[in-house]
Amino acid sequence: MSLLIAALRDDQVEALSALARHIWLQHYPGIISPAQIDYMLNQRYNAAAIRQHLHQPGSGWDVAQQDSSLIGFVHYCLDTEPQRLKLDKLYVHPDWQRRGVGAALLARVEAAARRQQRSVIQLRTNKHNHLALAAYRKYGFEMAAEVVTDIGGGFVMDDYVLEKTLA
Repeated sequence: MSLLIAALRDDQVEALSALARHIWLQHYPGIISPAQIDYMLNQRYNAAAIRQHLHQPGSGWDVAQQDSSLIGFVHYCLDTEPQRLKLDKLYVHPDWQRRGVGAALLARVEAAARRQQRSVIQLRTNKHNHLALAAYRKYGFEMAAEVVTDIGGGFVMDDYVLEKTLA
């Protein structure tokens, strides 16, 4: 496997948006409603939203590529707490899961946190997203809180907040 992890380029934004849609439509049915899946994809993964985050200071988008195809991605950004980096998104195409792609993307986030002198990585994941919860626990994340967030459109995110302290 010739895996390449690199910063997202402007010319890859539409491909990332399409990858997110593919992953979400495979993964989230049964966890959240189809209407909420569409709402969140349109809100968070349209090209304009991705490009807006792409150029924010302290924000990073990295992609995993196999040959020229995107197979995963991660987005992270500065948190309001000076010691924390927020892991906002980490997704791997189902055909590429359990092959080290997620670990490689997570390593990029940890490196970014260290460069930015952040000692804690924090993320949120749906309470019923058992695959993600198991993966994050495997990589040293621990539950820190439970939160319910109104995201508009009549939808909420019912999440666990997980944190990992970097050595």
